[in-house]
Amino acid sequence: MLDNYLLQELVTFADTGTLAKTAESLNVTQPTVTRGLQKLEADFGVALFNRQPNRLTLTTTGQLAAKKAAKLLQHNHDLVTAVRNFDKTQHVLKLGTTIPGPLVLLAKQPKSDQLHIEPQLLATDDIVAALETHRDTIIFSDQNLNSDVISSQLIGTERLSVHLNKFMYQANQASITFAELKDLSFIVMGDIGPWRQIIQQAIPTAHFFYQEQRDAFSEITHYSDFPFFSTNIEPLDSAYQQPLVHDDSRVTLPITDASAQMAIYATYLTKESPQVRPLIKQMIDTFPAV
Repeated sequence: MLDNYLLQELVTFADTGTLAKTAESLNVTQPTVTRGLQKLEADFGVALFNRQPNRLTLTTTGQLAAKKAAKLLQHNHDLVTAVRNFDKTQHVLKLGTTIPGPLVLLAKQPKSDQLHIEPQLLATDDIVAALETHRDTIIFSDQNLNSDVISSQLIGTERLSVHLNKFMYQANQASITFAELKDLSFIVMGDIGPWRQIIQQAIPTAHFFYQEQRDAFSEITHYSDFPFFSTNIEPLDSAYQQPLVHDDSRVTLPITDASAQMAIYATYLTKESPQVRPLIKQMIDTFPAV
């Protein structure tokens, strides 16, 4: 049985090239590294190093051993992470999302030590891996993913609207299309997941000024006439609605394009269905009615 700490010494030596730098990187003494590499070479029973005066290098076999050791250490790390993550799912539901709307819905759920909400949006490509490694128990997204081991449940449809100055000619109607918003300039929150690509593709001639901070977004919308977007979920967010409480200079128009509607799904490992379904039902019940 090869010890992980010896494999780590080998991998570090391959990366740094010297005993001194290996010892410094691992925060041990150089003699400790020397003894460790000698023991590892004995355990393999082959020559891993070329020994020259004042110089130690890896043989071709040693280079292969270092590459294989790096992969093994990564696999071991992944195993430990997956097991620890799984254990947490037995006590806590870890919730992730690729779109901001579900964060508003989750904030409306009763406070519980059994819920851990990741505030940073995930990339869509990370959904399956995050579930399989038990990093997250449920992930909310616009993806309907179903397989032998993964299930998705529709929790509602998010619908996009735009807030326009009431004196703009586009504001004198009950609804609007993306085409009618061409060439306008919009204030937009920066982290809006797939909505960002949707609005940029739907209004390619528009200008979008993205704001990373909610306070800056609220300040600009309060003191300017820039149009901005919202969805049917955001009236549940008091922080988002605050700039609109005393704002009678804008009108809110629903956008009728099909791409302005986004189905939101809760995706989870099928075997964890009994654990996650109570929260999913709460989310469905909280979702704003059409």
